[in-house]
Amino acid sequence: MKAVLSTKRLFLREANIGDAAFILELLNDEGWIKYIGDRNIRSIPQAGAYISKSLISSYKKNGFGLYVVTEKGSNNKIGLCGLLKRDILENVDVGFAFLTAFCNKGYGYESASAIIDLAFNKLNLKKVVGITLEVNHASKRLLEKIGLSFEKMITYENGEELMLYSRTKNN
Repeated sequence: MKAVLSTKRLFLREANIGDAAFILELLNDEGWIKYIGDRNIRSIPQAGAYISKSLISSYKKNGFGLYVVTEKGSNNKIGLCGLLKRDILENVDVGFAFLTAFCNKGYGYESASAIIDLAFNKLNLKKVVGITLEVNHASKRLLEKIGLSFEKMITYENGEELMLYSRTKNN
């Protein structure tokens, strides 16, 4: 499958049903459960349905979404990174999640930087936001590293308090 984006070490491409085993692993990774939440995806068929409903539908509806991040050399699937249009947010949101084994290697910064470039220079978005739990220090650092600044606390649809970060195109 053709890459949507390519960086020095990574390819980012649209997810497909063939990614179900990887998505099952990622959605049950300790970091995903702790910081994003349990999606109750426990089987390959459930992961395939999640890919169709959440990822592929976003590409069709919005022209963007969360992309599968793979290492160029090994072709290992290591995470998701991309843009989301959430009903509760006025602006498009940058999102990312990586398998624990691939955290703290610069992959988040490398892929999220490419996504910010895509948002501003190819999609011509004027503003991009990011949300994270206050306890997720790695996410906060990454959002700041890619140029987003803390704006305010918001209450998410499930009642959770989240930090909202933002960046406008010229910043």
